[in-house]
Amino acid sequence: MSELDFFLSDTLEGLSKDPRTVPCKYLYDERGSTLFEAICNTRDYYVTRADLALHDEHLPQISALIGRAAHVIEFGSGAGIKTQKLLAALDQPRAYTPIEISESALRESSSQLQKQFPSLELRPVCADYTQPIDDAELELSPPADRRVIYFPGSTISNFERDDAIEFLARMGRIIGQHGGILIGVDLLKPAARLVQAYDDGEGVTADFNLNLLDRMRRELDAEIERDDFAHEARFNAELGRIEMHLVAVRATEIKLNGHCFKFEIGQSIHTENSHKYSISGFKQLAEAAGLRSTQVWTDSDQLFSMHWLVNPE
Repeated sequence: MSELDFFLSDTLEGLSKDPRTVPCKYLYDERGSTLFEAICNTRDYYVTRADLALHDEHLPQISALIGRAAHVIEFGSGAGIKTQKLLAALDQPRAYTPIEISESALRESSSQLQKQFPSLELRPVCADYTQPIDDAELELSPPADRRVIYFPGSTISNFERDDAIEFLARMGRIIGQHGGILIGVDLLKPAARLVQAYDDGEGVTADFNLNLLDRMRRELDAEIERDDFAHEARFNAELGRIEMHLVAVRATEIKLNGHCFKFEIGQSIHTENSHKYSISGFKQLAEAAGLRSTQVWTDSDQLFSMHWLVNPE
């Protein structure tokens, strides 16, 4: 099936559920990705600033822990500033393997990084990192002394608990006995602060969420009245997560591929989760995946964390 076929199939399946949902990966078309970059620069969204501050403060220690001649593998890669900072800080990295589902984005980011690091061996892999990666794609000759998976930002927060455990366990199999995982984890904080970050005062996150409806109209020929829905961010205290919803502000319907999905006022499409963890809570999650968190760094404001995960000896 093509990517468009999957989009249609997943949307029909999700809108048929109760409660209704659409997988969050469909928020990230070209415009969605541009809007997300804009979100990262809003006053209310603290995550990116805190993550960068953590890198700036702790990169010497992180680099020393990773060691010399490591093979760095980045899931959901880019030529972003965090990747550049890490590679510049490392001692003669053996190779860098960016894994990205978008071929054009992968080609562009790899080209930028190769210009910045001309002596670095780049081994880009076009694939969906949420699915198993053929180990042959990650092999080097001769092999590196250590594989390090780099997963900055807070993407792990989008996974449900069981999916996160499975994903972390798969990472553990990739790094092997001598490797490590450098993973960013957003920390629990007061609900009001979290809701503000995901419903910024500039309205960028709302536009990002509503763009999903525009994409459904444009790519799937869905009949939707965009103004019949509004963005809403909610904190689910029981599950420790921020939820993004598209909430019907009046009775409406979505017609798609011969189906008609009716919405009463207040009914929503659940579009994304962002789980927040305490440091101890994420350590427990890692342990459930068979991994051990041996080092944790935070920014000075204690907003964001980064864990070093290894396989137990």
